[in-house]
Amino acid sequence: MLATTSSPSTSDSSRVRSRQRILEAARALFREHGYGGTTVRAVAAEAGVDSAMVFYFFGTKQGLFGAALEMSEHVPSAIESIFTGGLDDIGARVVRALVENLDRSHRTPLVTLTRSALTHDESETLLRRYIDREITARLVTMLGTPDAEVRVAMPNVQILGLAVARYIVRIEPVASAPVDDLATWFGPVVQLCLTGPASSR
Repeated sequence: MLATTSSPSTSDSSRVRSRQRILEAARALFREHGYGGTTVRAVAAEAGVDSAMVFYFFGTKQGLFGAALEMSEHVPSAIESIFTGGLDDIGARVVRALVENLDRSHRTPLVTLTRSALTHDESETLLRRYIDREITARLVTMLGTPDAEVRVAMPNVQILGLAVARYIVRIEPVASAPVDDLATWFGPVVQLCLTGPASSR
């Protein structure tokens, strides 16, 4: 009896194509209308599939958004950890959430953002908007001070420097330091930016 080689079935190929069409439609609609202005039904219509198929592949709208960004499944919970608790130790929580998430990610978002800065990749545009909405805007609201926007912007410099040192340039001892050490070293810097004395200017 002759051996036969298996090949993807027509239905498998069709599912792959459908999933790809959904992702392409989602990226276009999220970019144009944002997360809040995009519905699963609209994505399904744009992709030429039933809404049930979107849920079949991605589970939820959040899951679809994460897949469209190639986002780690751990990102939403990492972000929520920042806002669990008060302002007293938020600096350490910000550093810990960042480092823990990047350490276990196979696709370091910072590297991708840096490399795509001049190409305006649509996924990275969506990622920036996601960060603005889910982290920056929420921190501004949490601080509730007249200078909150400036305060929230300042730690970005510290966090960017930390991420570049650890994941791109790999400067020691930052590159190999345990997460607890980094939270201890850099947490107070972020804390000062967010809750330190207001500028006398």
